[in-house]
Amino acid sequence: MSSESEAARPAATGNATAGNRAAAGEAHITVRNLTMAYGEFVVMHDLNFVVRRGEIFIIMGGSGSGKSTLLRNLMGLEEPAAGEVLYGRENFTQAGAEQRKVMLRRCGVLYQNGALWSSMTLRENVALPLAQFTDLAEEEIREVAGFKLALVGLKNFEESYPAEISGGMQKRAAVARAIALDPEMLFFDEPSAGLDPVTSSLLDELILELRANLGATVVVVTHELASILEIGDNSVFLDGESKTMIAQGKPKELLARCADERVQRFLTRGRSVAGASHAG
Repeated sequence: MSSESEAARPAATGNATAGNRAAAGEAHITVRNLTMAYGEFVVMHDLNFVVRRGEIFIIMGGSGSGKSTLLRNLMGLEEPAAGEVLYGRENFTQAGAEQRKVMLRRCGVLYQNGALWSSMTLRENVALPLAQFTDLAEEEIREVAGFKLALVGLKNFEESYPAEISGGMQKRAAVARAIALDPEMLFFDEPSAGLDPVTSSLLDELILELRANLGATVVVVTHELASILEIGDNSVFLDGESKTMIAQGKPKELLARCADERVQRFLTRGRSVAGASHAG
């Protein structure tokens, strides 16, 4: 294999790189004075927070508070009305189209509905980004795609179609595709949506394993309160009434110390849900 192809090959081990470990704690995503709007309608304004490298960062808040809109702004799927997003020291918001494409290759995305191609096998779904963005030979792509499926617990399901497996397995397959290129950053939009509590808990365990194995920074939009308290290292709380962030910090510390009754009401309910989930 050529040196160019070697450079294009995603790591097959799933281990965190030494660079990622050394850089843990550095700012990986920085949001500065971000305002999101649709025309004259302001969704959120004056958002300022930092996602540290290697964190599982939770975007939380009530329904309609702009959580998924914020995620789309972080990935460039929507443009902010004001403010900026940085990836490390690079200004993603101000980058040109080609530069953004390069920067986004460091990211993996899990959409709320999984977004698997129904006409393709799980292996073929995972192989898509490998075929598009690497110089690997066909057999090497098959091998890496199979390995990624094995990482998420889907060994021996490579030739299955999405309709032939459960909803939880479909989410795992979508995660395998998201990690196909060994991304530095993972963006998950409501990963537990539509899943029962047991399957949702298993998905939380998978997210923790991926962070440990890949050394990735994980940004999760979720209203699943058991997940928030179980996996979140840091978080931001979006308030739909004031249209801005009203709290930031570790979810468990916010539960213990945040004086804002809106946050307390949200997370106190989360504590009871988490307890019921673990008891089951």
